[in-house]
Amino acid sequence: MTHAHQYELMVIIQPEVDERQVPAYLDKFLKVITDSEGTIENVDIWGKRKFAYEIQKKHEGIYAVVNFTATSEATQEMDRQLNLSEQIMRTKVLRAEEAIAMVASEAKRAEAKAARKSAAKA
Repeated sequence: MTHAHQYELMVIIQPEVDERQVPAYLDKFLKVITDSEGTIENVDIWGKRKFAYEIQKKHEGIYAVVNFTATSEATQEMDRQLNLSEQIMRTKVLRAEEAIAMVASEAKRAEAKAARKSAAKA
């Protein structure tokens, strides 16, 4: 078995999909991971969220975030299948370390912005 990595998948699903069906719907795609001896750590359904801008002429979608461990081959195959689905509007797969680095850099940026603001007031 090639080396497994931790990933975070963010999926945006068409707003017409029944939110109660989302976990079962995602399971079909996540089977690619579990069939190749990967593991699903967490599935977090955020529910419907408004977009900052239109995607496919829609103003909202159902967000879900999945944390899993798998090989890059299984991850690419799952992403390919998700992208073929009519119900899936967007996908983004990040390696866990990339996701952590992104959150950390966002926090640093926010800190720097707050520091600039308080310096401007002084």
